[in-house]
Amino acid sequence: MNNSLLPLSRVSQQRDWVWRGWQTRYAFLRSNSEQPPILFLHGFGASIGHWRQNIPFFAEHRTVYALDLLGFGASEKAPTSYSVEFWVQQVRDFWQTFIGQPMIVIGNSIGSLIALSAAYTYPEMVQGLGLLSLPDPSLREDLVPAWCRPVAARVERAFAADWLLKPLFYWVRRPQVVRPWVSLAYAHPEAVTDELVDILVTPARDRGAAQAFSQILQAMVNPKFGPRVSTVLPALEIPILLIWGKQDRMVPPSFAKIFAALNPRIQLVELDNVGHCPQDECPQQVNSIIENWLLYPKGQLPG
Repeated sequence: MNNSLLPLSRVSQQRDWVWRGWQTRYAFLRSNSEQPPILFLHGFGASIGHWRQNIPFFAEHRTVYALDLLGFGASEKAPTSYSVEFWVQQVRDFWQTFIGQPMIVIGNSIGSLIALSAAYTYPEMVQGLGLLSLPDPSLREDLVPAWCRPVAARVERAFAADWLLKPLFYWVRRPQVVRPWVSLAYAHPEAVTDELVDILVTPARDRGAAQAFSQILQAMVNPKFGPRVSTVLPALEIPILLIWGKQDRMVPPSFAKIFAALNPRIQLVELDNVGHCPQDECPQQVNSIIENWLLYPKGQLPG
């Protein structure tokens, strides 16, 4: 068993699932409740273990799933072309295989962008969205003047080259490097525990991890890596919870109010002294916020 998942194995069941010929990992706790199930989607470099403090809480009242996106966690580090749309198809197939009813999808960082895109692409699949620290890669292009975009694109491609990224990967995957890097995502240094570092470091030792890291970062520098949030958010007709840490150093907290204004069904909660991963940094507070939203959403949950 992948050591990074040992903490989660204490509070959930885990299985492997073959998707398009690739081994993928998921965790679950089933319930007899008739409440819509929840699917958790992690962010860049993370895994289902990042939800270890959330899954048991919600599993008391509903069935809960968490999926390791291909290329991360205990899922295979496949040599393929990655994109938000690619992972949306993984989510879609997982839903068809194991869930088969409208669900709540809760994502952090890139996981929230995938959740958003999944709800937009397959509206019959998603009944409500919880988005924690929602990024928008397309905004990077907007911030660069049109005349210098070609130059900026060439510079980004140069820094995303295999010859640079692979040696960088072998350096950054060391625990002594991961810890200070991860500390940038948290407002409280004490939240960066040995357990968290292990969750992040262990998958990086898997076969093919360096190649997958390189391919994912190369994909992420493309503005078309994911959907434009300003286009997708207004089109959704489901309740949406947007949670943002005011000390987020990965995605500007200023995005929160901009995104919240795009759809009247959005309920925005901003958290003081919290960084990019609220579900792990202040899990009890986030669990309570999500549970209250599930009971009293802004925009009634259908059904």
